[in-house]
Amino acid sequence: MRSEQKEQTRQRMRQAAAEGFRSQGYGIGVDGLAKRAGVTSGAFYANFSSKADAFREAVAFGMDELLGGIRYFQQEHGQAWWPEFVRFYLGEKLSCDLAQSCSLQTLTPELARADDAAKGVFQERLQSIAAAVVDGPDSPAKPATQSGALTALASLIGAVTMARAMGDDQMAQKVATAMRQQLLGPAA
Repeated sequence: MRSEQKEQTRQRMRQAAAEGFRSQGYGIGVDGLAKRAGVTSGAFYANFSSKADAFREAVAFGMDELLGGIRYFQQEHGQAWWPEFVRFYLGEKLSCDLAQSCSLQTLTPELARADDAAKGVFQERLQSIAAAVVDGPDSPAKPATQSGALTALASLIGAVTMARAMGDDQMAQKVATAMRQQLLGPAA
């Protein structure tokens, strides 16, 4: 029972770290991460050796969430999964709270300044995500190659990042619509 409770606490801390880094960037302190998880700073260090370790775990957690989301869309929407995923990403992920946003969109700028270990976690998980896109069920406009999947993912995060940076909701929607049409075709 004790080990199960410890694992639940660790998972809660991984999720809190992912949300903290997504919403506040790497500048969030250990105290902020611990508070977000509802634990003390001492408990934080009992689970993570450093802030950098927590960041790597947050990257892994967030990328695993994205992979799980893609698999959910594949299972839930069958052959319509790719258009549904693109619409979701350029819809809900365009305006949700940053803590709930996609790690691809929010953590990539932080990863550019991160250590090689964090970059390695990101790269490994990103390759798995691209493979899941390519290997997923046939779907209209779905990327057929790893390069195509990486291009589509980069396009999605770029569009969401640009749209979030605008103060004008109408202009943000124009960016999202343009990207949706680019990825899915003019009728999208």
